[in-house]
Amino acid sequence: MQANDEDLAELAAAGNAGAFRCLLERHYDRVYRLAFRLTGLREDAEDLAQDICASLPKRLQSYRREAKFTTWLYRVVLNAARDMHRRKASANRATDGYEELANLERDGREEDDDQTAWLYETLDRIGGDLRETAILVLAEERTHAEAAEILSVKESTISWRMSKLKDKLKSIAKADA
Repeated sequence: MQANDEDLAELAAAGNAGAFRCLLERHYDRVYRLAFRLTGLREDAEDLAQDICASLPKRLQSYRREAKFTTWLYRVVLNAARDMHRRKASANRATDGYEELANLERDGREEDDDQTAWLYETLDRIGGDLRETAILVLAEERTHAEAAEILSVKESTISWRMSKLKDKLKSIAKADA
């Protein structure tokens, strides 16, 4: 019988390398996938996932079993992505031409990805809480209850955000048409 994530996290926090390796094997793809969805760029997602994995032994010291390990891990990734976004935003304010660079990167995507590119671009324009909620609910297929727990808000807030997001997407799609 395999150990559950919560027990493995506890063992890994105590220095058990085997438990840590098992957690990484189980959850690296989840970390990378969420990082990619939050950043929109493969390189940033790789950097973020690597940074999270490198700092995870220390971060595990803060895991208290108040939530499922995967919920806690989603929060870690979400917070790391927010930090990365803030660092990039600060750097971008000091750098002229960022918008041109972002457009060039988006223009380089294959034609098959037009809808995905539009969605990520639109989510970037919308930004903030609605973007994070959309990624958790739509891309990560978390329930409203799970997304609420990850984002530390009420489930009704997630439902309201999804409704607001739907309205915004309709409005943007109509304006872009």
